[in-house]
This record gives sequence, structure tokens and C-alpha cells, in this order.
Amino acid sequence: MGILLRWAVSAVALWLATALISGIRLTTDSIAGQIGTLIAVAAIFGVVNAVLRPIIKTIGCAFYVFTLGLIALLVNGALFMLASWIAGQLGLPFTVDNFWPSAILGALIVGLASWAINLVVSDRD
Repeated sequence: MGILLRWAVSAVALWLATALISGIRLTTDSIAGQIGTLIAVAAIFGVVNAVLRPIIKTIGCAFYVFTLGLIALLVNGALFMLASWIAGQLGLPFTVDNFWPSAILGALIVGLASWAINLVVSDRD
């Protein structure tokens, strides 16, 4: 149940990012298409984060220490751009125009929402 809640929160955070940041767009007019796209992109972003983030953190550990963790903003933005590219390859109408400020701010919004839901929902299954 926790996974579904996190997935839904990520989809809502993606919708919020599209509403607040002009460089992140859903290019479909139907509400059902928008909801389906947001759910699919939330899943893509979750898989990208689950697979690549640990590898990047391990390889770039020194950069995380040296920058006091601020490099994470750049990494999250890059992963957000990668999720947008994968969505485009799958034909989903979700685009992120540029790395700064769109991808970084979008990843920050999704990251803050994920942090908030992790405070409420425990990882115990």
C-alpha cells in the first residue's frame, strides 16, 4: 500500500511541477491522458531513481562530501531529464525543456513531496 501511495504522491508532485514551472509540460488536452501520463512518468522517474541513484552516489561519493550534498540537486535534475527523455521515447506527452531551471526545480518539487510522504509512510511491510 505504501508503494501505491508514494506513486500517487509522485504523480501529484509531477502535476504540481507542470503547473508551477513553464519549462515542464504535458502536451495532451484530455484529463484522462494527463492522469495516465503523470502516473507513467512517476513510475519511470521512480525506476530511474531506484536503479541509477545508488550507482551515482557510490561512484560520486567524494563529490557529495565535497559539496555538502548540493551535487544531489544536479544529479536529481539529470535523472529528471533522463525520465523526460525516456517518456518521450515511449511516446508520452511529457517534456522538460532545459536542465536549468526546469529539470532542477521539477526534481526539487518531486523530491520534497517524496520526502514529505516518507515522513508519514513507514518503509515497514
